Amino acid sequence: MQKLLRFSETEIGGGRDILRAAEVTSDPLLRRLYMLHAVDEHRHGTLFRRRASALLQGTLAAGAPTFRADWLSPGGHGLDELNVANESDDTMLAFLHVAEKSAAARFTIYRDVLHSDPATQAIFEEILHDEMFHMNYTLSQLLRVSPDRHRWQLWRARLTRLWKAYLRLATALAGVIGTAILTIQYFVVLPLFAFLAKRAERREKTGWHPVAAGRNASEY
Repeated sequence: MQKLLRFSETEIGGGRDILRAAEVTSDPLLRRLYMLHAVDEHRHGTLFRRRASALLQGTLAAGAPTFRADWLSPGGHGLDELNVANESDDTMLAFLHVAEKSAAARFTIYRDVLHSDPATQAIFEEILHDEMFHMNYTLSQLLRVSPDRHRWQLWRARLTRLWKAYLRLATALAGVIGTAILTIQYFVVLPLFAFLAKRAERREKTGWHPVAAGRNASEY
């Protein structure tokens, strides 16, 4: 359920970015295709959100606990905060093709394992038909606008996604390591210092006691 909500947010956000791409491109064919693509993404987000709402109502009625596992895998595909206005037609098409291919592979897995939930499985099946169209048109248009550099643009898009995936993993790992270090300091290091401080305090004499004269002597 939470994963479906995550998919919904990502699909709708991706649709807005693709709509922005339709606004900035000077290619009339790409503008029309981007508009169709953006409509599909918004519809996908609506389908995911409605199904998540139905599952939520059933879960609340049954009183079953919910579990969120977004950290296991990123939801949907989206554009990974791509600055659409600064992308050329070929780089935008390459990134969209790689993103749609990745999303199609992920959605195929969900469709294949959801035999116990035919309603949700049917949604993934419907969306996969659109994803195949998105994959095909982005590749064919990339070949049209950049026949000589399309392979390099595809590799560039893949490397960019890998780099951003590495940054997400590194950020998550840094958070885990930081939490572990702080936990060790709080439960191990601080109690040790507190024990040593109390031990040193017990060795100190109570009340006032004389200080050696040499300690207060001035050097001048």
